[in-house]
Amino acid sequence: MPKLMIDFVTSLDGYGAAEGWPGLWGLGGPEYLAWLEDQPEADYTVLMGANTYRLMSQLAAEGEPGTEELAGMSKIVFSSTLTEPLAWPNSRLISGEAVDAVRTLKDEGAESMRTLGSLTLCRSLLAAGLVDRFRLVVFPVITGSTGHDRVYDGYPDVALELVDSRLFDGRLQLLEYAPTVLTGPPGG
Repeated sequence: MPKLMIDFVTSLDGYGAAEGWPGLWGLGGPEYLAWLEDQPEADYTVLMGANTYRLMSQLAAEGEPGTEELAGMSKIVFSSTLTEPLAWPNSRLISGEAVDAVRTLKDEGAESMRTLGSLTLCRSLLAAGLVDRFRLVVFPVITGSTGHDRVYDGYPDVALELVDSRLFDGRLQLLEYAPTVLTGPPGG
């Protein structure tokens, strides 16, 4: 059965981005960037919402480093506002309910999937119990004044079992967990 991984980069205080900061908070070192190029999930289908698609396809068109590999990857975009054909290569549009579509892809498909950004999509997939792995790379910055896109707001309670970790460039921490959505605090 195909697997689904949520994949985020965050500041230490849980923001996905910050106003005025460069991409990856300016801390994407050589070990981390090499791992991005060589990561084993290159054959996974990438899932994203319309806002992430618009941003990432624009960055790719502008030649932003790290976006070259995404062009060749299979991508599914969930949107009720975008229309076919999508300009970014290997992108397929699904305008229906994302949770139902991903459930079908997991039940009937052959390829594992991972997300790219798309906070709302990730929240709904996790709440539906469809996520097999939850991976984040924590960047050692606090962006309390300029941070936006809080990653965990609106999430259900989730227990996380650490299944992998790695340190990049002596400062970036990769943490990968097996998530279990809870109905409330443990023992409650």
